Amino acid sequence: MRVMPFYLPSSTKMRCFLLELTSLLLLGLAFAQRQVTVQDGPLYRTENSHITIWCKVSGYQGPSEQNFQWSIYLPSAPEREVQIVSTMDPSFPYAIYTQRVRSGEIYVERVQGDSALLHIKELQDRDAGEYECHTPTTDDRYFGSYSAKMKLMVIPDSLRVTSEAQTLNKVQHDSLELKCEVSKSTVQHSHISIAWYRRKADEPAVEVISLSRDFVLRAGSDYTQRHASGDIRLDKVGETQSKLTIYNLQSSDEGEFYCEAAEWIQDPDGTWYAMTRKRSEGTMVYVEGTVSTRSSSDMDINVRLETEKRTYTVGEPVEFRCILEVQNVAKRYFSISWAFNSSLIASFGANAVPVLNNEFAQREALGQLKVAKESDSIYVLKIYRLRLEDSGKYNCRVTERLKTSTGEFIDGESKRPKNTPITVLPLNAGFAVTAISRTPGVTYNESFDLQCIIKPHYPSWVPVSVTWRFQPAGSTEFHDLVTFTRDGGVQWGDRYAGFRTRTAIEKSESSNNVRLSISRASDTEAGKYQCVAELWRKNYNSSWTRLADRTSNLLEIRVLRPVTKLQVSKSKRSITLVENKPIPLNCSVKSQTSPDSHFAVLWYVHRPSDTDGKLILKTTHNSVFEYGTYAEEEGLRWRLQFERSLSGGLFSLTVQRAQVSDSGSYYCHVEEWLLNPNHAWYKLAEEVSGRTEVTVKLPDNLLEVNQTQKNITILENEWVALECLVTNRSSQASQLSVEWYVWKSGHPEKEAVLKLTRQATLLYGELSALNDLKSRLRLESPSPGLYLLTIQNMTVQDSGTYDCRVEEWILGPTNAWYKRAEDLSGLTTIVVKQPDASLQVDTTMANLTVTEQGQFHLDCNILSLSSRDSRFAVTWFSVKIKEKSGPAGRKYAEEREALLRVGQDAIFSREASPWEGRLRFQRLSSVLYRLTVLQAGATDAGNYSCRVEEWLPNPRGAWYKLAEEDSGLMAVYVQDSGSSLQSVICSNDSLFYFVFFYPFPIFGILIITILLVRFKSRNSSKNSEGKNGVPLLWIKEPHLNYSPTCLEPPVLSIHPGTID
Repeated sequence: MRVMPFYLPSSTKMRCFLLELTSLLLLGLAFAQRQVTVQDGPLYRTENSHITIWCKVSGYQGPSEQNFQWSIYLPSAPEREVQIVSTMDPSFPYAIYTQRVRSGEIYVERVQGDSALLHIKELQDRDAGEYECHTPTTDDRYFGSYSAKMKLMVIPDSLRVTSEAQTLNKVQHDSLELKCEVSKSTVQHSHISIAWYRRKADEPAVEVISLSRDFVLRAGSDYTQRHASGDIRLDKVGETQSKLTIYNLQSSDEGEFYCEAAEWIQDPDGTWYAMTRKRSEGTMVYVEGTVSTRSSSDMDINVRLETEKRTYTVGEPVEFRCILEVQNVAKRYFSISWAFNSSLIASFGANAVPVLNNEFAQREALGQLKVAKESDSIYVLKIYRLRLEDSGKYNCRVTERLKTSTGEFIDGESKRPKNTPITVLPLNAGFAVTAISRTPGVTYNESFDLQCIIKPHYPSWVPVSVTWRFQPAGSTEFHDLVTFTRDGGVQWGDRYAGFRTRTAIEKSESSNNVRLSISRASDTEAGKYQCVAELWRKNYNSSWTRLADRTSNLLEIRVLRPVTKLQVSKSKRSITLVENKPIPLNCSVKSQTSPDSHFAVLWYVHRPSDTDGKLILKTTHNSVFEYGTYAEEEGLRWRLQFERSLSGGLFSLTVQRAQVSDSGSYYCHVEEWLLNPNHAWYKLAEEVSGRTEVTVKLPDNLLEVNQTQKNITILENEWVALECLVTNRSSQASQLSVEWYVWKSGHPEKEAVLKLTRQATLLYGELSALNDLKSRLRLESPSPGLYLLTIQNMTVQDSGTYDCRVEEWILGPTNAWYKRAEDLSGLTTIVVKQPDASLQVDTTMANLTVTEQGQFHLDCNILSLSSRDSRFAVTWFSVKIKEKSGPAGRKYAEEREALLRVGQDAIFSREASPWEGRLRFQRLSSVLYRLTVLQAGATDAGNYSCRVEEWLPNPRGAWYKLAEEDSGLMAVYVQDSGSSLQSVICSNDSLFYFVFFYPFPIFGILIITILLVRFKSRNSSKNSEGKNGVPLLWIKEPHLNYSPTCLEPPVLSIHPGTID
């Protein structure tokens, strides 16, 4: 048996080397080692709190500013990494964190170049998990740790801080007690800190007293001395409740008091962290000075009573203001009483709640009267609708209410001003109305005024309503235009809403005359106008009574349009340009009617095949673009660019990326529009410009491909590069597609091999799927215009004539690419040859004599081969010469019968039937094959030869037959050793069993029969022949000699018997 050597794979060697190298490094080689550390966990934080987690890196190489990437492993998927935020890659976060990172809710704060903080502003329950801080490597090699992990636990925020919200009025030297309840239900061990604060408006809060998490009681800086004297206390009065007590209140104690609590937890590093902090609602505390503490100057009171005027008309409102002029009015208490003709109207107590007498209470309930406190120093009495009986004298009285040390109120000083009399006059009813205008005829955009004069001149508070009515030109009906209502409001009619934007209505303060001013007149304002006035009186029950009404005379207003001055340039011109260039078109307005004129410009094109011009684009007077049917049909919409000069008289239309179909005659149609006073545009005039003849040509075809022809002969498995060189092109902005073809012998048409589209996409032809050609193609473009197609591992089937076709594509005006030109390269003829056959087989003739049942060897010796990669198929033949008779005489034909074939793939054929079971194959070397025939017989005599087929792999790995050759004949003679009984019997199984096994039972039966006969004969002989003394003939048992080895034939002998 041959023992094959065993080699370790290179990958296994490499792993062993790396393992040894790692072991050496771990054993103490002194190199810098990167180390990433993160804040110790687990950390417990509450929902909605702001959390920070620090991460540091040390022992690194490279820049001092390192990058940090944060990820989380959620409890629901502990092996799946979810990326959160990175300092180097904005696209790093996964979708569930992208919005929070973009909004700044999650971010990384760089403390130093190698230290950073992860911030989460509002912690959510889903943020719980294992956080990993990773630092991308900047080292020359990997050594150390590049990430670290910690756990974050998110717990509910159970801290509750409550205190009753109230307002307390205290006197100096009183005591103050406030309670605050703080509770939590956190499972983890935590501490609570409590602090009381006082805050005044626009001032920072001042700490009063606090109990720290370590149960240390401290007073704020403003209260340290008072706490030491015992005036400030903080006591625990229950499981969750604490009480703040301040004795001997001072004026400086005024403000809002509230308590604040924080829940603290101890982190794994031993530090305490405030997970959450909350404050209670505040209590407003006011501290008043006592009576005995006020000076005489503080007690002075001055009162004034004011009203607008002394004479009023029935229905007009009046307001009385009682003004206090005292010191520290906000900290003092007053009661106010109102009187009319010495009769009480209403009064205010210290609680500022008004109390009215019966008569005025009814009017107050109807909304006709109001008594109110406007501020600490101003009190108001207002009568909304005066009556004749309201004429008389009015007054107010102010009395100070003083608070004693026991908290009770007593009356102090009382003051009142002088009486204020008013007079209420009745309303007169007779009046007349006249309408006048100084501009009966106006032009567009001019203004005109209409006046409605009412006599006599009533005061402005007299309820008079004035309505302007309008009858449009050509109509017979009047409609309300606008009404100046009796309560001073303006009410517009429904049918002429456009008047509101350009109409001003004005009522004179000294009289009830109403002016109607209309600006920028138009056709809609032409017609007849008149005004209607109504005099009203409001009753005590709030109903209205119309006392009288008057209608004025008619006023007719005529409105004329302005005369147009529009002029458009009529000049003509011609333009010739190459496709894909812009077409500039101009439309110039030389003169216009008004500086406020707007223009609508319609662009048309007239092509030779059209009967009339087609609309391209319309820009309306309000700069709205409307594309014509031509632009939609021809795809011009996205190629149009419209411009207007700042002066407003020059309009330009540019057709971008012109194409041949854009050729034609272009012109513009200009419409002049003006805005009428109701903001409606109207067309005043229109005019057409001169024409511009445009001719668009295709770019010249300059595409050229190298036409050099080549002939190449190569061997199989070699590479060949096919060159396709573009020497010139129509445009440098064009795109090229290159396609290679091949003509093969026996094929009528060329076949596509490979195509490189203009989008740089490779398309393989049907031929590429055959012969594994697709995997052997390589395309490159080492320089612009040069394309090299390399075919690797050429095969004979790849022989043929190759060329390339180049198509030049140009971007059209509609952003669509079209083929401008194409050209073919020169032909390259490639002949691929297989290696020359060098197979030689030993053809020496030999003779061999073998004894019958012996064995003989048939050797097949290969003397030379064509390649080291060759494999051989060997077939042994039995060659016999047979004689055939025919018309031409006797002929001898050679007949071959294959004994055995061993293919190049080591597959054995079936043994031929004459030799079945008697053949043994041996491969003695790579070039020597042996077939041994066992148990030779006479029929095996004859001539033998072997045929060797040499097979080689083609570039695709498929095997093909390169050559074949027959060996010389070997004549085999089988010497006859003669036939013997032993050989005959041993060579036949049936005969062997018949001779050596079947006789035993037969002879056994025969012996038993003889014994029985002998026994009967002996009995009979005693009575007959035995008595006469004549001996009987006795036959002995047969003796069988059997050789189980079949070396000698069995001998059967029968011997004569004896006579008893």
